[in-house]
Amino acid sequence: MSKRRMFLKMITASLLRRKSRMLTALLSVAVGATILAGLVTVYVDVPRQMAASFRSYGANMLLMPGENTVLNQQSVDAALSLISEEKLQGASPYRYVYTEFMGNQTGEGKYSSQLRFMTAGTSFENVQKTSPYFAVEGRYPEAQREALVGKNAASTIGAKLGGSVRIAYDRTELVEIEETQTELQGSAPGYYDAEVSVTVILNSDGTIKTVAMDLSRQTPFRVAGMTTSSFTDTYGIAHAESFTDQFTGKQLPLTLSTSENDPDEYIDAVSGATASSKAVVDAVNAALPVGTQTDTQQITNTERAAMSFTVSGILETGGEEEDYIYISLRDMEAITNEKDRFDVVELSVAGSSEELNALANEISENTGLECRLVKRVTKSEASVLGKLQALVFLVTLVVLVLTMISVSTTMTAVVSERRKEIGLRKALGASDNSIRAEFLGEGLFLGLLGGAIGALLGYVFALVVSRQVFGSDLQFNFALVPATIIVSMLVSALSCLIPVKRAVAIDPALVLKGE
Repeated sequence: MSKRRMFLKMITASLLRRKSRMLTALLSVAVGATILAGLVTVYVDVPRQMAASFRSYGANMLLMPGENTVLNQQSVDAALSLISEEKLQGASPYRYVYTEFMGNQTGEGKYSSQLRFMTAGTSFENVQKTSPYFAVEGRYPEAQREALVGKNAASTIGAKLGGSVRIAYDRTELVEIEETQTELQGSAPGYYDAEVSVTVILNSDGTIKTVAMDLSRQTPFRVAGMTTSSFTDTYGIAHAESFTDQFTGKQLPLTLSTSENDPDEYIDAVSGATASSKAVVDAVNAALPVGTQTDTQQITNTERAAMSFTVSGILETGGEEEDYIYISLRDMEAITNEKDRFDVVELSVAGSSEELNALANEISENTGLECRLVKRVTKSEASVLGKLQALVFLVTLVVLVLTMISVSTTMTAVVSERRKEIGLRKALGASDNSIRAEFLGEGLFLGLLGGAIGALLGYVFALVVSRQVFGSDLQFNFALVPATIIVSMLVSALSCLIPVKRAVAIDPALVLKGE
């Protein structure tokens, strides 16, 4: 028989002779290993479980347009490609506009009430993932021209489930218009017959757009009131707002007015410069075309669009969402006549606070979008997660210490029972190392067996905790089995150090004498 087999036979025989004590030690190791494996499993899986639980409180990340980047489907897809599928819980785009609720129609074709509400276009399928706290009486919109109305908004306008609401939106757009303008030039004698020159720009409808005067030949003192500031040394062309602005919008020919009772279409003369004022009017009337120019202008075109929606649900959240009206993105595009445009995208992403910060920075740097974290959610998640992990660590540490005490106490009792046996073996020539090896072997065997049992029971324990606390299952982590066994063996070996020291210290002479 080999030494190894002989050693194992001695250990198993010793354990079997003291079944009750060894069973107590084995039970202590198994319980410790169970708690260790279970809590470590929970500890490792807590971030995922906590992230899933906190997602019920809403999105924790926002995407908004960057300084030079628009928020559309292409830019959103580029941002989402940087988030792994297992971490992304949902992404809800939103487009916000103010609309007017139009009440019952009167006999004159008008509506009895017109109240302004914030209307949001979104994807209701994604909203249910990013905002699971939404409480809907009825159902979410499923077809076109269906709306989800906030509780406060519904109360204000008297909206009921299955009823109809009609909202209107004023579409505004910039339209570029090209206009051909005519340039005129003319002159007339002014004060002391000194010539006054003008350049006139006429709009396509014949009205005056601008008038520029050259008063350089007039006496500065006489024409100072016609200019916006005092003359320069060169007496160049002067644009007098107080005088020439009167010409804008009028049609030729013009008439100079020297009385406050004259009609508004007359040109008022400047006090103290009547001759020069008359010369300017005469020059404008005498001006002849010298060319044309094209001017491009942007004008705002406003068009009102109105749509009726069936109320499929009443939304209650306890927040500002109760003041909104929600419609689909497709309906929002139809009423605004604007496609592929978002104001914000709410993201629900699983991960620690550090991971989310790193991800937000990566999205901002690579897409040009502005990516922000919802601090109230991420900070709360990080705080609760840290406290829970600290609690799990402390409980695990306490259980391991109690396991060491239990095993050490049991092995100490075994050493006391085997004093005569140990003394006889030492008297027959057994070395201290052989005594140490035997007791450490027994401890390691207990750790091996107890760790294997505890690793399996630990998963059951962790599964029960996960279902009771988080309401979800977890996967069996095979890597924890060898880790639990190794830790259990180390704890058992450390527990045997004091008993082994006592066993080695036994004096065979005293034991054989019966002392």
